[in-house]
Amino acid sequence: MTGEDTSGRTDFGSRRVPESEKAPLVRAVFESVAPRYDVMNDLMSAGIHRWWKNEMVALLKPQRGQRLLDVAGGTGDIALRALPRLLPPPDGSDSATEESGIIVCDVSEAMLAIGRARALDEGILSGIEWLCADAEQLPVADRSVDLYTIGFGLRNVTRIEGALAEARRVLKPGGHFLCLEFTPEISPFLQSLYDIYSFRIVPLLGQIVTGDREAYAYLVESIRRFPKQSDLAGMITQAGFDLVKFRNLTGGVAALHSAWRL
Repeated sequence: MTGEDTSGRTDFGSRRVPESEKAPLVRAVFESVAPRYDVMNDLMSAGIHRWWKNEMVALLKPQRGQRLLDVAGGTGDIALRALPRLLPPPDGSDSATEESGIIVCDVSEAMLAIGRARALDEGILSGIEWLCADAEQLPVADRSVDLYTIGFGLRNVTRIEGALAEARRVLKPGGHFLCLEFTPEISPFLQSLYDIYSFRIVPLLGQIVTGDREAYAYLVESIRRFPKQSDLAGMITQAGFDLVKFRNLTGGVAALHSAWRL
């Protein structure tokens, strides 16, 4: 189920809201939880999200001189993993074009502030541009990036088709698209335990750690309303991508979708 229709309404968790209201609601969620967002990711996944993101960057295979657009990447988890592979070594023994590096795009200024601070703490002063923008209206030129990633962000957009169209627009021919996202269809063996954990434990953790139970109730509900892995693959194909495939992670709790603009 995509949560999209022609009535001008869309899903916000388990609620149906006018499309014009979803982006502000999503932004408010992430503005609220930004200071403790990374801590919650570790607690919710027992640190497994770190392996998922490592797998994403390994599949992406970023190379020196390429330009990466990381959408919904506010706190920099994916960007900071990919950057060392994109930039030349400090001794200048390898060269990269001025266009190399990363654009991190997020709708939340608070999330971007966390990412900037993390980069500074790691001594990273260049190579990453921080951009506050919507995934469906990217202020990025046509065919200008080699790589596009979106991690745990596609289910938060108002129109998935719109975000996918923008992803294809900004990618160069031969560009690689990768989406890492929680999925609604997991191993039957894990389903009952996963449901209890998701609907009872995660919102409670959200209340304790961030003071915002409702934000994490929304995040859990948004996973259940997101398309199944095969359905999302079909949507990516319909957006004009080629060589679309996906790989389940941790029993299907998350999935990596890969596609190319040819």
